[in-house]
Amino acid sequence: MAVTPVVVALGASGEELAHRAAGLLGAQVHGRAGRVARADAWFDDTMAHLRDLFAAGVPVVGLCAAGILIRAVAPLLSDKRAEPPVVALAEDGSAAVPLLGGHRGANGIARRLSDGLGAAAAITTAGDLALGVALDAPPPGWSVVGEAGPVMAGLLSGGSYLLRGRADWLDPLPARIRRVEGAPVALLREGGGPGLTFHPRTHVLGVGCARDTPPADLAALVRETLSEAGIDPAALAAVATVDIKADEPAVIALARDLGLPLRLFTPAELEAEAPRLATPSDVVFAEIGCHGVSEGAALASAGAEAVLAVTKRKSANATCAVARAPAPIAAPGGRRRGRLSVVGIGPGQASWRAPEASRLLAEAEELVGYGLYIDLLGPLAAGKARADFPLGGEEARCRYALERAGEGVDVALVCSGDAGIYAMGALVFELLDRAPDQGGVSDAARRAEVVCVPGISALQAAAARAGAPLGHDFCTISLSDLLTPRDDILRRLHAAAEGDFVVAFYNPVSKTRRTLLAEARDILLAHRPADTPVLLATNLGREGERLVHRRLDALEVDEVDMLTVVLVGSSNSRLARLGEGPRMYTPRGYARRIDGDLSGARTTGEAAR
Repeated sequence: MAVTPVVVALGASGEELAHRAAGLLGAQVHGRAGRVARADAWFDDTMAHLRDLFAAGVPVVGLCAAGILIRAVAPLLSDKRAEPPVVALAEDGSAAVPLLGGHRGANGIARRLSDGLGAAAAITTAGDLALGVALDAPPPGWSVVGEAGPVMAGLLSGGSYLLRGRADWLDPLPARIRRVEGAPVALLREGGGPGLTFHPRTHVLGVGCARDTPPADLAALVRETLSEAGIDPAALAAVATVDIKADEPAVIALARDLGLPLRLFTPAELEAEAPRLATPSDVVFAEIGCHGVSEGAALASAGAEAVLAVTKRKSANATCAVARAPAPIAAPGGRRRGRLSVVGIGPGQASWRAPEASRLLAEAEELVGYGLYIDLLGPLAAGKARADFPLGGEEARCRYALERAGEGVDVALVCSGDAGIYAMGALVFELLDRAPDQGGVSDAARRAEVVCVPGISALQAAAARAGAPLGHDFCTISLSDLLTPRDDILRRLHAAAEGDFVVAFYNPVSKTRRTLLAEARDILLAHRPADTPVLLATNLGREGERLVHRRLDALEVDEVDMLTVVLVGSSNSRLARLGEGPRMYTPRGYARRIDGDLSGARTTGEAAR
């Protein structure tokens, strides 16, 4: 989830306060267009923008009535463990009210606004009010084991508890809780019952393994090592290794299953730890350029003051070691594994964008794409690093995005429609699949994580606007001969015509390419009626959207531009005036089935009589 909030200002009266609040939180200000003069980004539709931010996992501070925020996000509420904080800040600065995600940051945001603005932090979560601390939200560098709900309920109902051990952040607990010595830090109910254990994350697990080591083998080695050393997995802050293992399935699975961040180091960075290693290896140095992976990675991530708590342990295919720091590790050292999110944003309308796409865009550190597509993101792109590439620069665009991900950056490659349909998805994997001497990308780029997110394609958007023209078999054909030989396009046109498919034409024309659409029309006319319905859909979901219906024999090239998708019906497609306007649809044959069922029913009934 994104951790930096956005302060949303709806009018000039709250503009100054919005910027003061943003300064306290290190946040951006998003302002209502035409009403707010100074902002990092502007929006036109308040409710849609609030929903878009919330769906993307962005914490929201709204200078508005609490009801506006509640109504905006209410349709999206489903899982309080995953939803971002939402805070209402009164326009006069008198109160900051955490509405959602109190223990996921909203209470903390309200307190920071209270301290900096003098606003009353209207915190309503029972645990915070009665105990002064959220037991299920320990500070960075700590973990909690157990269910906080029953413990909070027991405390609030007057149950007797004892606190074993000491942790400064727990000192505000009421004096009635009895303190005792011991370890680890725990809050326990006297006489038995649910309790909580708190672990300072003072350890880092370093690992190494042979290529394609079974994940179960590495997991077994780690499990045995931690058990023998008496180290609870909850005391770990990270899993660390050499960067050439960034894409090793066993390492990725281990970090995922432990719920820990994966931290990576170059061989040179690990070699800098050589004086601190307990079991340096000349064999490892000869192979990758450092004298140890698991010990070196653990020490490098845990920090300069760390020591080895567990020296290197080995199995047939893997090694692991554990380093211990003198204090909880809030930010383990090393770089993250880079991620490339190949995101389809649909035609551009925010409400047509998948929540997963919005989340990945919000999390991305850098946006890459054709400038128009990034601009369509509006406020979601504000303040982010971006690399704009022109039309025709597709390979350079994908190569840049992959290489940046290889450097450890979280990158979003922004595509219109669906990224896997005539967009950048296929080119990303083509570059990854090419050998280095054939124009492929670097080894570092190959080790980055690649995530593909579906979007609404132009043919889906056009079909939805038209009615249901894709109700039966259909195909898509690009009429651009820049990448596909003209003869191949003609061959596919003939096949689609003979197969009586509904056809969606992408890239139907360009400034210099004007003949193929006319040829396609004539090829289709040889196999389907002249009055076959055609839809010309332009700027779908954006300003200037235009829908034009035509007969196939009346389709003219000059009516079509580069932003148009052309849907041509099959011989069974219909255009009917239904309700508010014309609706294009393609029957699938249910009428024949229903007639058959009714006929069968009549026959059966007659036989019964």
